[in-house]
Amino acid sequence: MNAKEMLKYVDHTQLKAFATWEDIKKLCDEAIECDTASVCIPPCYIRRVNDTYGEKINICTVVGFPLGYSVTAAKVAETQQALEDGANEIDMVINISDVKNGDFDAVEKEIKTLKDVVGDKILKVIIETCYLTEEEKIALCKAVTNAGADFIKTSTGFGTGGATLEDIKLFKEHIGEKVKMKAAGGVKSVEDLEAFIKEGCARIGTSSAVKMVKEYLEKK
Repeated sequence: MNAKEMLKYVDHTQLKAFATWEDIKKLCDEAIECDTASVCIPPCYIRRVNDTYGEKINICTVVGFPLGYSVTAAKVAETQQALEDGANEIDMVINISDVKNGDFDAVEKEIKTLKDVVGDKILKVIIETCYLTEEEKIALCKAVTNAGADFIKTSTGFGTGGATLEDIKLFKEHIGEKVKMKAAGGVKSVEDLEAFIKEGCARIGTSSAVKMVKEYLEKK
């Protein structure tokens, strides 16, 4: 797989709190030019992106982001609004407090609730691996699978650490066959992109993929 083909796996991301409309437009224009899997944008920009670009672009957004401890009803409301505004993919953050309290039933129930809202659109579940033990990661692989989510995702990119190949290998051992994997946070080179894709990731979340691929191709 060449570097340009790797961009088809990328959720081209701009989630900074101070992202301007010019930042979002630049992201969308790059995504169209490079044929990325989606743009991952703040919820407040979904409708404007949808109105501006229509079917030219696949919109992904975040729910309960970045800390995850919103109540389920708030996450449901966020999800419903995002879908109404034009999002096709939802990246939700789990309630990590529930995990630390050992209440995996609550985590699974919340994921299932949001998947019921999302329906045939895509739900990715961010478990924020940097805060978890190996046992918690394994338990969450099972919760994500049992709840019927489409993806398990490593990280928000706003925590203390991002994706690692070790976590992706662990996911592969414990998720169901219908669950795909997304690596996010810390993917900073074409070599990183290649490594995560080779390990089985169907999506990569990063803000820098387009820039680093272009720079890589210019050097060749």
